[in-house]
Amino acid sequence: MREPDKTDLTIPDFALVVLIGSTGSGKSTFAAKHFLPTEIISSDRCRGLITDNETDQDVSADAFELVREIAGKRLKHRKLAVIDATNVRAADRKAWVELARKWHALPVAVVIDPGVDVCVARNASRPDRPFGPGVAQRMTTEIRKGLGGLQREGFRQVWKLTSEASIDTAKVSRQPLWTDKRGDHGPFDIIGDVHGCADELQILLSRLGYRVAWSEDRDDRTVAVTPPDGRKIVFVGDLVDRGPNAPDVLRIAMSMVAAGTAYCVQGNHERKLSRWLEGRKVTVAHGLQQTIDQLDAQDRGLREALPAFLDGLRSHVWLDSGRLAVAHAGLREEMIGRGSGAVREFALYGETTGEIDQFGLPVRADWA
Repeated sequence: MREPDKTDLTIPDFALVVLIGSTGSGKSTFAAKHFLPTEIISSDRCRGLITDNETDQDVSADAFELVREIAGKRLKHRKLAVIDATNVRAADRKAWVELARKWHALPVAVVIDPGVDVCVARNASRPDRPFGPGVAQRMTTEIRKGLGGLQREGFRQVWKLTSEASIDTAKVSRQPLWTDKRGDHGPFDIIGDVHGCADELQILLSRLGYRVAWSEDRDDRTVAVTPPDGRKIVFVGDLVDRGPNAPDVLRIAMSMVAAGTAYCVQGNHERKLSRWLEGRKVTVAHGLQQTIDQLDAQDRGLREALPAFLDGLRSHVWLDSGRLAVAHAGLREEMIGRGSGAVREFALYGETTGEIDQFGLPVRADWA
C-alpha cells in the first residue's frame, strides 16, 4: 500500500525549488498559490517575453537560458528561486542542481502529479495548449520513472504530491537554514580550539562569569553551565584531541548546546572523530588516539550521545543580524549563510592546495 503524501512541505528559506510535472499538472497554479510572483521563474513566461507567445517551442533554448540567468541572479543575492517548468528529464534537472551548487543553495524538488487523466482533461480545456493526450502520458511516465532517483540526482529535499487532493491541501512553510541565527544578538563569547583542555576551559568560563556545576552518579557524569545574563558561548570547533580530558570538554559543550546557551561549529578534529565513530577508515594519529582512549574509559551515556552531537555540528553560524559569522578555519563572504558541501569544506579547512598532509588532512593555502 502506497504511503499517503505528506502535505505539509517545510523548505529552506534559501533554496532553488524545482517543480516537476507534466503539462496540465497544475504546477503554475501551485507556484502562484505558495510563492511570491517575483520568486517564480516560468519557462512559459520567458518564452512570452522573447516572442510574445508562451507556447512557442522554437525559442525554448533561449527561454531556458533566460530562466537560468534570472535564477542565478536571485541565488547570487541569497533569494529563493522557483523553477516553473516541466523538468521531466534527469538531464534537465541536472542543470538546476548544478546551478544550486554554484551558489551554495539547497536544491528542492516538488513533484506535482495529479494523474494522466487530469492532465489530459486540463490540456483539452485550454485552447493555448494544443497537446494531444500522448504528451501528458509520456511526460508522466518519464517523471514516475525518475522519482526514485531524485535524491541521487542531488536534491536535498524531495516532496511528492500525487493526487488532486494532496495538491489542493498542501501547505508550504519556510525555515531558516540551520546556520542562520541572525535573530540572536548575543552578546557572545567566542572560544577557539580547546583540544581536550577541560581545566583551562573551566577557568576561562569562570573568568567570563559562567558558573560550572558537576554532578555524578553511578552511571553518568553531567555538568550544568549557567551563563551571565544574556551571554552565549560560540565554540569554534576542535574540542577534542591532544589534551588530557576531551570527555569533559565534550560534556560542557554538549550540555550548553542542548540548553541553548552555546553554539558549536564543526572543526576538522570533530569531523575525523565522527567518521571514526561511524566505522569509516581514518588515520588514527596520536591526537585522535588520545581521545579514543579517553572515551573508552567513560560512562556509556557520553559515548551514546556523542555521535548525534557530532553529526549535528554545522559548518558555521551566522549571528547578530548578519554582522557576525563564526567558522572553524574561515569562510568567504559569499559563502556566509549558505549550505553546500563546498561551504562545509571551506569552513573546516579554508582554501586548500589539493594536497594531503601526513595526518590525512588537506594542506591549507595562505588564503586569508
